[in-house]
Amino acid sequence: MKRGDYTYIWQASGWTHWRYDLEVLAQPIAEVSRAQGMLLGRLTDLGLALRDQASLAALTDDVVKTSEIEGEHLKVESVRSSIARRLGVDIGALAPVDRHVEGVVEMVLDATSNSMAPMTRERLFGWHAALFPTGYSGLSSINTGRWRDDAKGPMQVVSGPVGRQRVHFEAPPADQLEDEASLFLRWFNAAPKDPPLIRAGLGHLWFVTMHPFDDGNGRIARAIGDLLLARADGTSQRFYSLSAQIQRERAAYYDILERTQRGSKEVTEWLAWFLNALHRAVDHAHLNLDAVLAKARFWHHWAMLPLNERQVKLLNRLLDGFDGKLTSSKWAAIAKCSPDTALRDINDLLARGVLRKTDGGGRSTGYELDDRFTNAHPAPAAAR
Repeated sequence: MKRGDYTYIWQASGWTHWRYDLEVLAQPIAEVSRAQGMLLGRLTDLGLALRDQASLAALTDDVVKTSEIEGEHLKVESVRSSIARRLGVDIGALAPVDRHVEGVVEMVLDATSNSMAPMTRERLFGWHAALFPTGYSGLSSINTGRWRDDAKGPMQVVSGPVGRQRVHFEAPPADQLEDEASLFLRWFNAAPKDPPLIRAGLGHLWFVTMHPFDDGNGRIARAIGDLLLARADGTSQRFYSLSAQIQRERAAYYDILERTQRGSKEVTEWLAWFLNALHRAVDHAHLNLDAVLAKARFWHHWAMLPLNERQVKLLNRLLDGFDGKLTSSKWAAIAKCSPDTALRDINDLLARGVLRKTDGGGRSTGYELDDRFTNAHPAPAAAR
């Protein structure tokens, strides 16, 4: 690269003096705001218990999907249990939780529940340390709770096999990070000059371009975006997940990010993509809300049915979206009971009309909820 030329956005002089066309973005901003209003309108008709369940579902989605974007798969039940315990939401029996799950949950909840608190180096370092409690990312030792040092070479985002790797992005050198971080934190904590939703998109882009840590930059950038969205919404309760939407559009996300980071300080295209993805995330939240209401209707209908703890646990797993087909062997494994006990539990629910058999038979017979009562419309009650 010739002196004075630049390949990446951060190599331009004054690169964080963002330029964008507000006239182009006005319509997407209005559409997102309208979608948020419609979602909140539905939520105002719910009781506190159901709002808590809807928030729990959105936060669980956010934690699970922000890790999936980076190729890490967390157990949904562990994430849900960790969040429920911290928020004081009763979901019955809690699943075991490991340190890694706890760390991601701590970061996401701090970002959303404490959105009005100032952003500091110490707060960012705390988030980073929480993501990597052992000091390792996979098998690699990393610097936790401090900026990267580039001791192993420049920070690059690459893909492809060794020897034929493609460099998608190279981050600013480590010796610039202190100055870059100071600029970012001053902007973050200053009185806003940009519209709130635009500010969320800029904060996400700025941090992921700065890429100040050895690992975890994408997750922290999305947490920063969530924090700024919580400020924009004026509430600490979350009812939609942008991270989940980014995971659904992962290829498009990386494509627009790479184009923007290789471009100029003009970031209208990035912000338009961000706003449109946010709109789709808010729209998708209605599906999660439908599921919460369906679960409430189910338990409202079966409120007087005597059930044992195993049955309640497995029915809730089905209501929350069971991955794959529920068989008697899976029931036994999840409920930690004998195959005979599992079969007695299932037959009892079949006889009462709570469950029904799926197509197929023999040893691989599957079972699913009888959806007549999740699709009915009695007045909803709090879930078990």
